[in-house]
Formats: sequence, structure tokens, C-alpha cells
Amino acid sequence: MKHTKEVIRYFIVVCAFFTLFMEAALAQGTTESLVLPDLKEYRIERTISEEAQKCIDCHSKLEPGIVADWSDSRHAHANITCLDCHGAGAADADVSVKHLELTKTRISAIVSPKDCSRCHPQEAAQYSKSKHANTLEIIWKIDPWMREGMNNAIERRIGCYHCHGSVVNVIDGGLDAGTWPNVGVGRINPDGSRGSCSSCHTRHKFSLSEARKPEACGQCHLGPDHPQVEIFDESKHGAIYHAEGKSWNWDAAPGTWTPGIDYRTPTCSVCHMSRVQDVPATHDVTERLAWETQAPLSVRPNQFKPMPAKTDWKIEREKMKKICMACHSSGWTDGHFDNLDAVVMNYNEVYYTPMKKLIDQLYEQKLLSKEKPLDEQLEIDFYELWHHEGRRARFGAAMMAPDYAWWHGFYELKKRCMTIEEQAEHLLQSKKAAKIFDVKGASGDTTQPDFDR
Repeated sequence: MKHTKEVIRYFIVVCAFFTLFMEAALAQGTTESLVLPDLKEYRIERTISEEAQKCIDCHSKLEPGIVADWSDSRHAHANITCLDCHGAGAADADVSVKHLELTKTRISAIVSPKDCSRCHPQEAAQYSKSKHANTLEIIWKIDPWMREGMNNAIERRIGCYHCHGSVVNVIDGGLDAGTWPNVGVGRINPDGSRGSCSSCHTRHKFSLSEARKPEACGQCHLGPDHPQVEIFDESKHGAIYHAEGKSWNWDAAPGTWTPGIDYRTPTCSVCHMSRVQDVPATHDVTERLAWETQAPLSVRPNQFKPMPAKTDWKIEREKMKKICMACHSSGWTDGHFDNLDAVVMNYNEVYYTPMKKLIDQLYEQKLLSKEKPLDEQLEIDFYELWHHEGRRARFGAAMMAPDYAWWHGFYELKKRCMTIEEQAEHLLQSKKAAKIFDVKGASGDTTQPDFDR
């Protein structure tokens, strides 16, 4: 009864707010400029079936932490139970045989984006187009560690696959321990869908507020090669977040989370996902990009060969500017993006392109070997030039973190170029090929997975 009263009270408040909102707009003589959140329709059965209750009773004894998490979630408040998400059909490839030994209820441990799409179709469709969802296929196309087998199975399992995702295999009615557990953003699920919603909305709370905070992204976006969370921490945005973030309203409904009201400064999700002014929300976190700053040579998203974007970078840049201008002037915003563009060209023309030309010269003269990648010191140095400090310089500029843009970025690039040039000069003068190392652990399977199963 208490829950019913709360729902009625919430409905009255929403109606009152909407009425005042429309009256204010009509008082100004027009409603044409109004931008309202997309309306969604939900059909929720507010009763728990006997079968679903058995799941809750059993797992509250076996895994009380899981049930406690779920009990505190919005799912639980809407009586969306274990069975709604984990229930499986007879033809599903990942039906748990072990669970059938206990009960006739068919379940799967994996809840895939396809499962989530039954209630969240728009979010799932947007996510499926993102580089997050397709990241496992992308790294198999471009990453020498995977493509050329330069790391082994366990190194991939606890490293690469943890964030990029694995291809989950089912063996004799159970999930293969070599590919599961896994919550990587590009996980290939037995039902053919790509991704894991619980990468950001961790189970079993599936919290909206958690996914809005930079710590959610920082699980993977950290370290020497993509330190976005450390860069955010250094920026003015990060400083304000750490000083004031605990007092912000992280639980605002989707489409209503508003700068200046619910939060003072953006997090990762604000710039890349959230609805701000008339920029609609998206679960394609790569949609609003104007550069591929993670690539060896920075290119526009539609020129990124492993996965060319179907977007116009000029339109996406304008979207990002609108987000900035929720808090900043147009002059400040234009100046920032002018600096970013100049940084990208500086990296491309002054550092990457000359060093690439030098490395290619060494290959042409057989002073470096193309038989295997990353087994010669110069190959490692050139790889780290773009994959480590080159990225840090570009990311630091994009997110306004001067220490990363300069000391961890361009300063390190200068040192790296000196190292490459010194080694190259020695090889060219001696006419003696570089030493080839026996790279430890270079025994990975080079068979490309079936991404379209």
C-alpha cells in the first residue's frame, strides 16, 4: 500500500511539473522550441510469480549479496525479477544444464544486450553501433598482440579480454572457463549479440548513478596507453567533481539530468552520452567524436579503416560544442577545439609521420624484419610512440589536462623520437640488421574468432 501511494504521489508531481512547464512555454507564445525527452512506454506486471519467488528464496541463501544488490535496484522496485532477465528458451545455446538438475526452470547465467533490449530497445540499438560493442573485432583487426599471437591465452584472458570482451563459448551445457566470466564491453555472447550492459551498470544493482560517474569508465580507461580517468582527475572538471560530486543529484531520470541543477561539471557520460540541451542522449559513446585520437595517425571517424563511422564529424563536433556551451561561452569553447585540432596536427606531422617514414625505410633496407611484429626494440619504441605518449598528448589536450598533454605526452614524444633516431642511425651506418628477440609468451592462437555467429 505504501509503495502504491508513493507511485501515485510521484505521478501527481510529474503531472504538475509538466503542466507548469507547458504553461510557461505557452506564456511565451510558442512551444516549437521545446525539446522534450523521448516518451517511452513500459508495461510492468507488479506481481512476482511463484516461480520467480523461488529463485529469490533460493539465491538469498546461496548468494545473499546478489539478492541484496537486486533488492536495492530499480528492477526490484518494479518487481522485475531474476527470471525476467535470466530466463532462457529451450533453443538457447547457453541454457544451464547444471541448473536443470535442480529445477525445470531454464536459465542462462549470461544476460546479454539482446535480453536487455526487451525493455531497453533504443539503448541496445545505439550501443550495438558503438566501438564499445565492436571493440573485440576492432582489436583483432589492428592489434599485433592478438593478430600475430604475441601474447598467450592467460595474458589475454586477464588483460585484453577483461575490458574488450571474450567470445563466450558453451561446452556441454556450461560456460567455458577460458571465456567466462567476462563483462567486457565487446563480449560476443552465445545469442550473437555484442557487449555487456553490466560493464557500466554493474550487476545486480544496474545503477544509473553508478554509470554516470567517472569511476565506471575508469575500470578500463586508465594506465599508460589510455589514462582518461587520470586525465579527468587532473582537469578542472575532475577537481570540481572530487570536491563537490557527493552532493550532486546522480539519480535524476534519463533525459532530465541537467547541468547547473543536478551537477556542476561534466563527467565522461555527460560529454559522450547524456542528453544536454537539444543534444539527444545516446549509448553510442563514440558518436560525438570528431577525431580518432586513439589511432596511430589521427583521422576523422569515417576514415578509421577498422570500423569507419557513419557520422559526419562536423555535425558531431557541433554536438560536443553545444554540450560545452551549457556551461562555457562560445569563445571559450571555440578556443578549446581550435587548440585540440592544432595538437592533433602537431602530433601527426611533427612526431608520427617522420618516425613512420624512418621505420619504413629500415624495413625497405631489411634492417628491420616484418616476419613478426614487436620482436625488435625499434618496433616496440615506435609502437609506444603512438600507443602510449602519443595518445596521452592527444587525450590530455582533449580533456584539458596539461600535465598529461605536455610531460606525459609531448615531452615523452621528444625523448622517444631521440631514441628511435639514435637506433635507426646506428642500423643505417652499420648496415647490420636489428637484433630479433625471442618474445616471451608469444604463443597466442592467431585464429580469428567468429564475430558473426
